[in-house]
Order: sequence, then structure tokens, then C-alpha cells
Amino acid sequence: MSSPSAENQSQSSSSPSVPGSDARRRIAGVTVPLFSLRSDRSWGIGEIGDLPEFAAWMRAAGLRLVQLLPLGEVSGGETSPYMALSAFGIDPMFISLSAVPELPAERLGEALGDDLGALDRARNSARVDYDLVRRVKGRALRFAFDVFEREHHAKQTPRAAELGEFVKRQSDWLPDYAQFRAFKDAFEGRAWWDWPEAIRERRPEALEALRRERARDILYYEYVQWLAHAQWEAARADLRGKGVEIMGDLPFMVSRDSADVWAHQGEFRHDMTVGAPPDQFDTEGQRWGLPPYFWARMRENDFAWLRRRCRYTGLLYDRFRIDHLVGFYRTYIFPERGQAAQGAERPRATFDPAEEAEQREHGDRVVRAMLAGAAETGAQLVAEDLGAVPGWVRESLSELGVPGYKVLIWEKHDVVFRDPAEYPALSVACFGTHDTDSVVVWWESRDDRERAGVLELPQLAPRRQELGPQFTKETHRALLDLILGSKSELVLLLLQDVLATRDRINVPGTVGPQNWSLRLPAPPAALDRDPEVRAALDRVRESIESSGRG
Repeated sequence: MSSPSAENQSQSSSSPSVPGSDARRRIAGVTVPLFSLRSDRSWGIGEIGDLPEFAAWMRAAGLRLVQLLPLGEVSGGETSPYMALSAFGIDPMFISLSAVPELPAERLGEALGDDLGALDRARNSARVDYDLVRRVKGRALRFAFDVFEREHHAKQTPRAAELGEFVKRQSDWLPDYAQFRAFKDAFEGRAWWDWPEAIRERRPEALEALRRERARDILYYEYVQWLAHAQWEAARADLRGKGVEIMGDLPFMVSRDSADVWAHQGEFRHDMTVGAPPDQFDTEGQRWGLPPYFWARMRENDFAWLRRRCRYTGLLYDRFRIDHLVGFYRTYIFPERGQAAQGAERPRATFDPAEEAEQREHGDRVVRAMLAGAAETGAQLVAEDLGAVPGWVRESLSELGVPGYKVLIWEKHDVVFRDPAEYPALSVACFGTHDTDSVVVWWESRDDRERAGVLELPQLAPRRQELGPQFTKETHRALLDLILGSKSELVLLLLQDVLATRDRINVPGTVGPQNWSLRLPAPPAALDRDPEVRAALDRVRESIESSGRG
């Protein structure tokens, strides 16, 4: 039986609530990358089908929201979910292959051949082995597609018609994505600017000829997205039935070598790169290698692409975080090396827009457009407003009813910490983010002076004598009470903060297998049999209950 479309599901959900209204409940959620989940069925990486089991487990601890990192397809050789081949779509490596009808268990050996042992290694790996996962899942998906094409597409069965309907519903992004992926395969993985000129410049007759030539590959990429979205709809419906929200993450930019930049070349700048301005830690500033939005052109069509992007993202989530929110008000851009036009003056590093008055007006327009796109599917926005953000940006967000972040470890002046009970209601409170240490490591790495500053907070002062430099179960409960007692409507705990572990998801500025590869040590049912895990979950549940969240 087919699941309802994501559009129907999203439109049946409640509309965004008015800031400050009774509709905004105080709840607590958990931040965990999808790739970190583990089940007895998954293939070495967290999968869409793992979400319902995880949601039931976290719901028992009083957590009512799961925040995920971006789900877009990561390019080969990359592991960061912020380096995707498209702003749309779901990475096929998240598909639960145990639930694909074209891949029954009895044909697994036929599908994988000599890679059957590789599947066992991927499943048993302590961390996500992306190369291994991509290899075995890619081979299995190609096998499943061959079966689908032969038994359904060629015979035009009702199942083939379901794929056709999905392609029609997703017509504002899927053709560009599927063609980009198929053409990239045809050109041996080269970046789109190294493709033949006619395809690079999207000349209609050349595109049509290549579409016909690569029709089967295009159908394959439509098929895997259909599988992923059908599974996502089923998982989201299950979570909704459990009373659990899903919160996603919308990256600020897309990769230069992406379906979006190739398909919408006029909406991105190709002579500049996004970055961060110089500061005391980096006197030359940071170059991120990502193509800036061409804001002047985007304004001409009232940010149509961003609206579509937010509408699509709202089909997947109940609410989603806007990464690097300040960049939508003012983007810091550097000249792309070697891109100055002949005889022209080389562009300089600058903010776009350049002046504060323009930045405020521009950012208001952009965020309103994004809000409108998300509202089409009933989703809410959350702003990642961390770092060097002018005060007027936060004023603008408050006026627009968009909550920002309050990260306890940074909400301080020297060692005087801001009381979480004084955070604005329209905010998200947390100990840290996916880019920081867990609360255990943070606590134990503070010097005595800073730890004493934390203990000056009214909620902790009475327990000052029992909370020493070592992180104990008493420390865990006290800090949970502190953050969950905040005035913020939403509190997010890293999974490591829930379990009181020392693991880390990512260390910014570093590259290596330690980043973006964290996995649960066992499936939720097995974790429940661990007395320390059970005790940590009980502390979370009790703290949530005493905070009045629910």
C-alpha cells in the first residue's frame, strides 16, 4: 500500500504559530545525525527506517523532537553533510534497503556478489565507513533498479505509475537533479564546468540529445529518490503518530559543483567565493570555496529559488534550522582566484550588500521569502545566529518571529554566565552544537575560575559544594536542570549530552575519519539493557518532567 505524498502530509500539519502564542509549547529534543543511528537492519550507516525505533526510545525519556543534520547527497570522497551535490533530494545511502521490494533478502547474495563480506564489515564498523557504505549500497541499488525496470517500468505496472506520479510532484527540482547526476556519470565525475560547452551552457538541443542518450541513468536517479522519499514519508508519519517532531537543517550555501549551480547559473556568482572576514584569529579571513548567491539577480524574481528550496525542505520537516543566518543578511565574499575579467579591475573582498541599511532591508526580504516558502507546507524556521552577528540582525529575527540560538557555553561575559531562565522565550537553548564538545568534555575542560562562574548561576549555587571538576551523575542532573529550566521554547540536547558521553560529531577546521562518522554503539533496544544508559535516560526524563516541558 502506498503512503500518502509528502505534500499531503505536510499540508495536514498545523500552520506556524504566532510568536508568543499559547501554541508554542516548551519542549525538549535531541540532536543526532541520521548517519549515527544503528539498527539490526541497517547497512553500516543510520537509515530512514531507523528513525521510528529511535523516536520511540527517545520519546520514553520525554524528548519530543529529533534534530537531524542535512540529508542531501554528499559527493564522492566527501563526508560532510554540508557539501552536497544538490540543495534538494535525500542521499541514497540513507535508504533502508531491507524495505525495498526489488531487493528481497533471498536475493541479497545475488545483488552483492563478492561484496557480501563488505556489507558485514560495514555493519560491524565502529564508525561510518563511507567508502564501504557507498560501494555496497550503490551496488545493491543498481540491482534493485534493474529488477524494477524489468518487472515494472517495462510492463508499466501500477508501481511504475507511482514513480511517474512522484516525478510529476517533484518537477521543480527532480529533473535538474537526475540529469545532473546522470550527466556527471557520463563525464566520469568531472565538475560541470569541465563538461562539453553545449551541456555546460545548457543549450536546449544538446540537453535533449543527452537526455535521450542517458535516459536509463536519469530514470535510475529518479527511482532512488522515489525510494528515499517514500520511506521518509512513512517514517515521518510514524513519528507524528508518536508525537515526535522532526527538525532539519538547511545549509547556507550549496557546493559549486552541484545540480543547483549548474541548473541556475545566473543566480550564483562565479567570480567570487563565500567566506568570513578577517578577525583576531585569522587575519586573512576564511575562504570557503562556495559560490555566493547573486543577490541582485535573486531580488529580481523575489528569491524564487530560495522560496522553492524552503518549500521543499518543509515537505521533509516540521521545522528547520537556517545555517549561518547572518549570511542571508550580508554575505562576505572574496574574489575567486584567477577569475578577474581581462582588463577589468579585480573585485575586492566585501560584504554583499555593502552597507548596513541595505543589509537590514535585504535580510528582511530574504527571510520573509524563506518564511513564505516554508509556510506553504506548514514548517517553522529556526535561525542559527551564532558568532559575530550584529545586534540589528537579532532584532530583525525577533520582529519576524524567528527563534535564534542560545548556546550556554557562549552566553557569558568573561566568566559571568547569563542565566538560562532569562533567555527569550523565542529561542532555542542548548549546551552546544554538532561542532562542539559534549557537555561532559566541556565541564571537565574548564579551569576552576570558569567552572566557578557557572556555579554562580542561581540554579547551581545551592549545589556548589557537590559539583567538582569531575563530571558525575550529580553534575549531569544539575546541568540538565539548568538548561531545561531555561525560558526558551525549545531545548536541544546532543545525543552525547543525553547519554553523558565524550563523543564528538565534528571538529571544525579539521579533516579526517573522526568527523561525521559517529555511530551509536548499539541499537536502542540493546542500549536499554545498559544500566548506565538507562540511568542517564532516567535523569533526562526526570529533569524534563520537573521543567514542565512536554
